[in-house]
Amino acid sequence: MLDTVDRKILELLQVDVTLPLAALAEHVNLTQTPCWRRVQRLETEGYITRRVALCDPVKLNVGVTVFVSIKTRQHNAKWFDQFAASVSAIPEVVEFYRMSGDIDYLLRVVVADIAGYDLVYKKLIRSAELFDVSSSFAMEQIKYTTALPVSGA
Repeated sequence: MLDTVDRKILELLQVDVTLPLAALAEHVNLTQTPCWRRVQRLETEGYITRRVALCDPVKLNVGVTVFVSIKTRQHNAKWFDQFAASVSAIPEVVEFYRMSGDIDYLLRVVVADIAGYDLVYKKLIRSAELFDVSSSFAMEQIKYTTALPVSGA
């Protein structure tokens, strides 16, 4: 169970994981050793799963986001295993979800342009038997965050 100090630590680290331990401890009103122990516990217990750097997609020339809705008539383990392995091997696919409702799978793809997406599309349709592939290009990013709400934990 997380207390308010644990939640604050998680909030602060989600904003800046490079925050020095002394500053982190000061923000949560602890000394460094107890703060470090809490961070270690949060990692051990799986609340913190990774420490990463977030990169600028425009500077990396993948500033175009495409949401890809996929429908299939195949719903068996062999088909899924092949499809999941193929999709997971495409680096431009940065998110991959199995959905409920009318769409079976939803992908978030990042590319440089329409031609770049066309290459991804061709990989997708070669990867497995698909019934329908529908693509929507994001026109503007209104909100984007990697920080998860910690209030409900």
